[in-house]
Formats: sequence, structure tokens, C-alpha cells
Amino acid sequence: MSVGKMLKGTLSAVAVSAVALAVSAVTPAQAEVKELKIGYMKNPILEASVDIMDKWAKKNGVKLVKIPMAYSIFQEKVTATLTSGNDQFDIIWHNDDWGQLWIKWMARMDDVKGMDRVSKHPLDAFYDEDGKVSAVPAAHTVGTFFYRTDLVKPEEVPTTWAELVSVSQRLQKEGKVKWGYVGGMAMNNTWFSLWWTMWGNKCDIFLPLWERDNKKLNAAGWKPALTEPCTKEYVEFWWDALYTHKISPEAMTSYTRDEANAIFMAGDAAFTLVDSTHFGDFNSPKKSRIAGKVGMAPQPMGPRADKPFAWNEIWGWGIPKGVPADRQKLAKEMLGAMLTDMEGQKAMWDATGGPPPSMDAWEILSKDDKVFADLKNAVFDQNIGTHSAYYFPAWPAVHKAYSDVMIGALKGKREDIPKAMEAGMDAVHKAANSGQ
Repeated sequence: MSVGKMLKGTLSAVAVSAVALAVSAVTPAQAEVKELKIGYMKNPILEASVDIMDKWAKKNGVKLVKIPMAYSIFQEKVTATLTSGNDQFDIIWHNDDWGQLWIKWMARMDDVKGMDRVSKHPLDAFYDEDGKVSAVPAAHTVGTFFYRTDLVKPEEVPTTWAELVSVSQRLQKEGKVKWGYVGGMAMNNTWFSLWWTMWGNKCDIFLPLWERDNKKLNAAGWKPALTEPCTKEYVEFWWDALYTHKISPEAMTSYTRDEANAIFMAGDAAFTLVDSTHFGDFNSPKKSRIAGKVGMAPQPMGPRADKPFAWNEIWGWGIPKGVPADRQKLAKEMLGAMLTDMEGQKAMWDATGGPPPSMDAWEILSKDDKVFADLKNAVFDQNIGTHSAYYFPAWPAVHKAYSDVMIGALKGKREDIPKAMEAGMDAVHKAANSGQ
């Protein structure tokens, strides 16, 4: 063999070895796929928000692993993950109900792109003692009074509890509906019955009424408002609605929002109150018999109110502190893309009725969307008197204690309601002081 051929062969071997080394060195890095895991409640509005993020993820070579869960297990499962330091999720659904419960395990989100263009009031539950926020808004969750436009004209929609009873009974008597009003009442569904009437009667769970400053509530001894006259009035309203006026089913004390929504979408009820995010289902021909026949209006008022009450909170996204820094950075980039994607947020509103997180999107929608204008009138233009939860770690325990007291009272005799409220004072007070 000539020297030339030997040299050529040696060079070829060296080249092959070099390529092999290069492949072995590069392939693992090239093969490594950036991945983010997101855990959330299975719900149309959250899925729509995830879709916006997924669009960004696909464009940027990120695999978004979606882990939807039932509401009934979500908080317990994720709390266990957070407290153990496990990084099972890179992003989680972060609700105001447990904003303070989780605050010490959550990363701060002030540096996420687009946070300067979100409404600050609904973020109160997510601030730490240094004024840093632990959530990025996914959508606004607002309590909306829905009515059947094929049954009542806008000017006929009830504006008071008394009108809700009379209009419901008329529609029932005419054979147009089985029920006047239907809404969730079981634990974790209290907003859609007891609570909207509580706030709509200028009432609350603790004294001082409508106070959310924990220092002031603590100074007042976390005294429940169960024995206040305004409480007796809204509990009696529901007792009468179930058993005397019969505008709502007696079984409603065990209904979740899903069961109530199913009755409304089946055309068996004239009115309901639930988050506006359910408008998409109500108006879907594939899911609802009343599609195209649903309107939004302000909440009917109790006898103590002089103007409608509304609540405006958010569902958010959070990042656990235990997530490695590189994944936290990537997750924040994706959340920033969601907050600044106006096209995606408009599509989310169109599909679900969930008010988008950016005020820039609000401005775009308010110009030419009649339904959004109706929602604005029903909620954003009304009296946002207080938050729809209390923001301290024991709040879930309070919610459970309150719910047990109220459902027990509603299953008893009407004349025993004051006695049931008095008996429940200690349970709610102890729940407020649990863990302190």
C-alpha cells in the first residue's frame, strides 16, 4: 500500500472517529426535549388558557404535558405535592381560595411579561408580606346571573329576591320551566346560592362585614356574623325557595355547580348564577338545549341592598418554588406569552365566556362584542363590595365549617334557623383559629 493510500485511510478513520465523537457528544443534547408539566382543574376556561400556552410551546420546541384533575381532588393533591417539595408540576392552577395557604411554597411572578396590564384588585389573595405576587391571571371568574332570553325580556329580569320568587312562580305556573332558580349549594359551590345572596344583602361570614384586612378581623376576634339579622334573612330566603315557594329543588342542598348547570342547560330552570366562564357551555348547541337563549344580568338584590353586588376574582397560574431555576424561567416565558397574546385571549372569551386576564384584551372586546358588553354591565359596572373569599391559611377550614352549618340549617325546620346559627358560631370561630 502506498504512503498516500495509507495516509488517506488514516485520515478517513480519523474523520469517522471525529464524526462519531461529535454525534455522541451532540445527540443527547439535541435529543433532550424541553418539557413543562401543568396541573389544573378540568374546566373549559383553564383548558382554553392552556391552549394559548400550548401554541407558544409548540412554536418554541417545548413539550407541554397537561395534567387535568377533578376539582374535588385538586387542592388536596397539589397541597401534598407542594409541602413535600416535590416538583411534579412546573405550573399549577392557583386559585384565590388557597392563595394564602400556598403562598410560602410559590415563586413570585412580578417579573412575568404582561403583569403590568392586569387588574390589581383580584390579586389581593396572592400578595406576600413584601407586596410580591404569586400568581399570573388566567381569567377573571365573576359571578354572573344568567337568564333565559326566550322566557323573559331584559326589562323583566328579576332585580330583587322578591321578584325572583314571583317571576319564577309565574313561569312554573305557565308550564315553561320545572324550576325558577337552580344553583350549586354543596361545599365548594356555596357562591352559587348562599353567598351571592349573603353579599347581595350586605352580609358576610365574619364581623366587620365585608372586611378583608386580616389584622382588623383578628382584632375583632374572628367573630362570625351567623347571628346577625342579615344572615337570618338570606338563610330564610333559601329555606322558603326550597320548601315554601318551591322555586328550587329540595335536593339543591347537595348540588354542585355541574349538577345545577346540567338542569339549566336541559331547559328545566329559568335562572342560575355561576361563573361567566360557563357561558360557553350554556351557549353550545352540542351541550345545551338553550343555546342562543341565554342572557346575563346583575344579581338580584336582598332587602338591605340599594344596588346590585358583584364579585370579580381571578383564576391564576403559579409556579412552585421547588421547580428548578431553568424550568421556572421557561415557565415564566410561556405565561408571559399567554398574557400578551390578544388573539388567543379573544378566542378564549369567544369559546368560554371567561373574561381574559389582560385589560388590553378588555379594550379590544368592549368595542364590538355585545355579549362582553352585557357581562360588563352585569359585573364590572356593579358594586364590587368585597372579595368572594377570605385570604388567610385557615380559609378552607372556615368554608367547610360554614357549609356544614348552613346545610344543616336548611335541612331542619324554618323556626329552628336562629338556633342553628347560634350553634354554628363556635364551629366557624374555631375553624378560623385553626393552625394559628
